[in-house]
Amino acid sequence: MDTTPATSARMSRQRARDTQTELALRRALHALGLRYRVHRRPLPGVRREADVVFTRARVAVFVDGCFWHGCPTHATWPQRNADFWRTKIETNRTRDRATDELLVAAGWVPVRVWEHEDPLVAALRVSEAVVEGLGRRGLI
Repeated sequence: MDTTPATSARMSRQRARDTQTELALRRALHALGLRYRVHRRPLPGVRREADVVFTRARVAVFVDGCFWHGCPTHATWPQRNADFWRTKIETNRTRDRATDELLVAAGWVPVRVWEHEDPLVAALRVSEAVVEGLGRRGLI
């Protein structure tokens, strides 16, 4: 793959977990009084890790980066190695949809949060899903 040293260095600095967006969402969730697990696999035997997991409510939250997951509002398509990146991003999107389907089939509620979303607004959306999940399971 043809890449510049600057691009390679920038990509290697991208965090896979505990990003600023993820931390801001977790702070907002905690401020709402919600307690959760971080970076857990909701389904045993499935190699998919959620960023925030509410086990009792069966809610799995994924914080998706606009570039890596092809945000409809902010996605950019690189000029260099365009075929590679289009395939990579489309594969990520396909995997995201498959993950959501697996979770729903197992009785979980997947919540997708884009990195550009306001953390408090996203936290309120997650909170609603948690309350609904607890209600469905007869825990509230």
